[in-house]
Amino acid sequence: MHDLLLRAGAPLSGALDVPGDKSISHRAVLLALLADGPCRATGWLDCADTRSSLAAALALGASAAFEHGVLTLTPPPAPPRDDLVLDCGNSGTTARLLLGLLAAWLKPGGPAVTLDGDASLRTRPMARVVEPLRRMGADLSWAGNEGRLPVTVRGAPMRGCTHDLAVASAQVKSALLLAGLGATGITTVRGAAGSRDHTERMLRGMGASSSEPCGSPSVSGPRRLPAFTLAVPGDPSSAAFFQAAAAIIPGSDVTVRGQSLNPTRTGALAVLQHAGALVDLVVQDAAGEVAADAGEPTGSVRVRGRSRIAFAIERPQVPALVDEIPVLAVLATQCAGRSTISGAAELRVKESDRLALLARNLRRLGAAVAERDDGLVIDGPCVLRGGTRDEPLVLETAGDHRIAMAMAVAALITEGETALDDGACVAVSFPGFHEVMECLLGPGAQRRP
Repeated sequence: MHDLLLRAGAPLSGALDVPGDKSISHRAVLLALLADGPCRATGWLDCADTRSSLAAALALGASAAFEHGVLTLTPPPAPPRDDLVLDCGNSGTTARLLLGLLAAWLKPGGPAVTLDGDASLRTRPMARVVEPLRRMGADLSWAGNEGRLPVTVRGAPMRGCTHDLAVASAQVKSALLLAGLGATGITTVRGAAGSRDHTERMLRGMGASSSEPCGSPSVSGPRRLPAFTLAVPGDPSSAAFFQAAAAIIPGSDVTVRGQSLNPTRTGALAVLQHAGALVDLVVQDAAGEVAADAGEPTGSVRVRGRSRIAFAIERPQVPALVDEIPVLAVLATQCAGRSTISGAAELRVKESDRLALLARNLRRLGAAVAERDDGLVIDGPCVLRGGTRDEPLVLETAGDHRIAMAMAVAALITEGETALDDGACVAVSFPGFHEVMECLLGPGAQRRP
């Protein structure tokens, strides 16, 4: 028996705080491994993905305490003395950033560390990190299928160089910058314009990063990082599900407090505005405490639903909203006209093939969706229809948390009953997601008695 998803019998209304940003929470743990003393992150996100990074840090010899949303991590005194296998779970951020960090941190001739993950993570591409690291001198070898985890890392002398990325990936960029901290000379990463810049902000605040005139980040090594304290703002990708739901349902009025307003993370808010929603921002001071320029701009975001107009997302916009595309596709089903999403082939190698799953699920609900190699074409508005209480329409998630939450938003406006084949997978990034949605719906929430 599957638990039925909520349906909205009334607009969404209220204010909420979303969990801490997942990307920043990962980096708080991994950069602390390179620090010269205990580091502290307030508002740290405790979820399945970030626990993978924390577990890896502990296995490498770090010590940590987590109380009342505050993580304190003391780095290991030295690299490991024995071979290790680290389980990265379902976290691509953990695996990719550790490849760069370990390649330069482990001692040449010393023990090796093998990175592995669950069945899903083992399908995700790793050559995009491994190949540029090898150009720096890294000793990395495929321990299974070439291009995929598991990967064995051994210490080797590393030298800085300039990288030109084929894909604007924050994970690849961050891995190379972490490797550069342990390499001799300057490491510069080009071609990542528009991708998340959390790593650069943190490193810049610690005096460890600079930028070329074109904005490409650089680090000079080898060097240790100073101990730091960091406040983690609310995650824009988590906030987007409630904001898109507010944009879909006229009369809704939802405010998210304390979320990151980093310009590399606000692409979804721009799409909501183009689609007709009223979006108001109140910017607060930077959340970081390392130095004045190290923090994330944060603030409150109020979204009110009204008209819904078709929109287009193209390749240059994708890095700033890549994780929000699933719920924006749901929004597109309710917009008047043809919405298009292109330049998003990266979604095929996330926790699932998100383009294929979105197309399949939305079609089953009755939406007019055409799947393209790098995106979707969606004609709206569409009436979405589910099943009955006894036989609800069960939507596929492939264990992908963002697909699950996007389909929960679709369920709000679906005629009939829907369920997820794996509703628990939302805990990968947002434990308590379903309960928060029910609070915003209030007495208007419709669920099985």
